[in-house]
Amino acid sequence: MARKVAGQRGSGVPNPVDVHVGARMRQRRTLLGMSQEKLAETLGITFQQVQKYERGVNRISASRLYDLCSILGCDANYFFEDMANEVAARSPKGLRGLSEAQAAFEVERDPMARRETLELVRAYYQIGQQPVRRRIADLVKSIAGDERE
Repeated sequence: MARKVAGQRGSGVPNPVDVHVGARMRQRRTLLGMSQEKLAETLGITFQQVQKYERGVNRISASRLYDLCSILGCDANYFFEDMANEVAARSPKGLRGLSEAQAAFEVERDPMARRETLELVRAYYQIGQQPVRRRIADLVKSIAGDERE
């Protein structure tokens, strides 16, 4: 009997590329202030399916990716940008024994994938006055610099 390779159908382990694409989907949806429910409704699927896409548990088909690009206002390259070389190298057959929880943890270690970061960025760009945004950015950099000392 052939041994199932992690990241393939039926292995129970999400492919790291699927996890990355799902994280980028969640990042874009959150930046736009869109709920999983609203995205699901627009796609004509359940919010549970959106959750599975975002965790990388279920793969996103080409036609679904096309729809996501249209709804989220981005091109397909967006979903693959900033993919670590290690992630690309581990897909599909190079991945061995990485659990779903471990794969999700790898995505969450990236501060740009955290909800807190996305909400902060969205709120920052809602400030209409560019000089005020610049002062806020300077303030945050100053505080971060103080904490390093």
